[in-house]
Amino acid sequence: LLFPHQEIVSGESEEESNGVNLMEFSDEILLHILSYVPCTDLVLNVRRTCRKLATLCLDKSLTHTVLLQKDYKVNKDKVKQLMRDIGKEIYQLNMAGCYWLPSSTIDHVTRCKNLVKLNLSGCHVTSLRLSKMLSTLQHLRSLAIDVNPGFDASQLSSECKATLSRVSELKQTLYTPSYGVVPCCTSLEKLLLYFEILDRSREGFMLSGQLMVGESNVPHYQNLRVFYARLAPGYVNQEVVRLYLAVLSDRTPENLHAFLISAPGSFAETGATKNLLDSMARNVRLDALQLPKAWINGSGLLQHLKFNNPFYFSFSRCTLSGGHLIQRVINGGKDLKSLTSLNLSGCIHCLAPESLFRKAEDDIDSSILESLVVSCCNLRHLNLSAAHHHSSESIGNHLCQLLSRLKHLLSLALPVCSITDVTANVEKPPTASNLVPQTFGRKVRIGIQTYPRNLADQANQKIESSVFWALMGSLRFLETLEIIGSSFSSAMPRNEPAIRNSLPPCVRAQSVGDSEVAAISQLTYLQSLTLAQLPNILTGSGLVNVGLQCQHLRTLSLANLGMMGKVVYMSALMDMLKHCKCLRDLRLEQPYFCAGAQFFQALSHCSSLQRLCIVSRSGTLQSDAVMSFMANCLEVIMCHMFMGESLTVCKNLQQSIVRSFQADRPALNVVIFPLLHEDLTEVIRDVPMRHLDEITLFKSRVAEEPPNLWW
Repeated sequence: LLFPHQEIVSGESEEESNGVNLMEFSDEILLHILSYVPCTDLVLNVRRTCRKLATLCLDKSLTHTVLLQKDYKVNKDKVKQLMRDIGKEIYQLNMAGCYWLPSSTIDHVTRCKNLVKLNLSGCHVTSLRLSKMLSTLQHLRSLAIDVNPGFDASQLSSECKATLSRVSELKQTLYTPSYGVVPCCTSLEKLLLYFEILDRSREGFMLSGQLMVGESNVPHYQNLRVFYARLAPGYVNQEVVRLYLAVLSDRTPENLHAFLISAPGSFAETGATKNLLDSMARNVRLDALQLPKAWINGSGLLQHLKFNNPFYFSFSRCTLSGGHLIQRVINGGKDLKSLTSLNLSGCIHCLAPESLFRKAEDDIDSSILESLVVSCCNLRHLNLSAAHHHSSESIGNHLCQLLSRLKHLLSLALPVCSITDVTANVEKPPTASNLVPQTFGRKVRIGIQTYPRNLADQANQKIESSVFWALMGSLRFLETLEIIGSSFSSAMPRNEPAIRNSLPPCVRAQSVGDSEVAAISQLTYLQSLTLAQLPNILTGSGLVNVGLQCQHLRTLSLANLGMMGKVVYMSALMDMLKHCKCLRDLRLEQPYFCAGAQFFQALSHCSSLQRLCIVSRSGTLQSDAVMSFMANCLEVIMCHMFMGESLTVCKNLQQSIVRSFQADRPALNVVIFPLLHEDLTEVIRDVPMRHLDEITLFKSRVAEEPPNLWW
């Protein structure tokens, strides 16, 4: 393409030139092209190139919605100029996760007089600044904010409260016990609450959710249609959410159609919550449901709840049996064509007829899965991870064969043991890798099987005849895939010391390795891939296939692959990375990982990389190599390394990176720290929530929330 002011070679006419002038395209095509350019670049740079682009860059289709949430190059001055130039044209503004911008940046949002939707999650906003800003936004209907320690609702002006009274959608992330602005929002239809309150203050004092009892105002839920609450670990979060729910238990909104509570660990049911659920069973028909496992286990709740056109169900970590799932939720195969997202993560008995006398490792009942597939034929997101879903030897009834009927799937999470080809396992004697103990003890030398590195040779080894190969071939439009060991747990859990020991993989998973990874390379449109605890990775050759074939891959997470005492796939990983031109996020969790010059040289080929996280017990790093990598990869704004190096080495490297690159990369976030250090949890609490939730902490993300929960 020839851009404006680009000259054609002397002696050659424009018609004879092989180039095409960009300005010859129609306005519609140009607007479509420009829609992929960050708004800050459009307004501050591109529109200054020529008159035509100056007009197009200010078209309403480009200025109506401004997304700054992952524009890591934006700074205070750019935001100020952007608001000055097009503030009155902006109707939707998303600044979520812009943690690097000073709080004074929010003052410039007041220029956006016509704002209808505003997302400031992860931004530094005080009570006074929030009051001043909202006082000018009379058309606002959707708001997302954080409530931090020191928030004082009494500082909100009457004009601010008037704006809040018209807000119908509120997303509120709580870092301190408080109602926040909820009592001011008297017209709420959608309420999303994220509880991130720590049990202890930085000074070590125990916190209490009862601090908010003295507040005189209470939430107004009479118009509520969607209630969502996600709790981080900790008893304070549970105390606070109970106070939010207390109002709901008194009078359940008649129009409530989505009720979702995501709570880790044990969250006991109380008399108030039982009254709430009983009231819901009598008065509402739901389209989306998620409840803590203790509220479902052993109760007949699901039998009494009524559903309209459900689009999302999550029974994560519940002991719900497949029999109850079919009878009480799927209703014998009726009315579930509307379901697009289903989370059965950790639901260990969901594919068995009953759970009373069943062991978690017993074979699944394929008829239950078949009923699920037939009834929910429009599923786009399915999570079956964190459970042992073992298929029987019956021909045609393997889990992978049944799932291949779900042609609309966009994201899928499976346990490693569920993709094993049962007949192949029965006929094949144990390989050397099966006999290697999955421990951190003395390393055992074994003969390494050589796998060819191209897809054609892989096919010659007949791996395409496996059920998993066939599944990958049938899900051509899959964008997100997670294959996670049923007993895998990350070495870095939330709010706790690092885990020092890991459980061995499931026996059924022992044969899953390079050939299964190679099968994933059939997913041409794959954007996100997570592989954890695949025991039979011998060379990692399948990773090279993925790198070559999956050219849209943006997120890659690898954890505990192959032998635990040695990184056997390092050579293949480096070859893979040379082909990952679109990769933005890379997370590696592997004991004894050596982050040296060769690794970072290969990683430097990932020209789009923005975030890197390495978690490695007894792992080592080469400081000079890290610095060289940061200098070569200009897009990297997050570097998290939790290794086996000393505190001194980690601190010196972290300081060097910040000192060298912070000025040119305003969003730069660097954490380099010993994995097993006792102060790790204190360091983790300072990591921006965007990075912590999206990459640093390992978790299954498929069907974690309803689709399009927030914009």
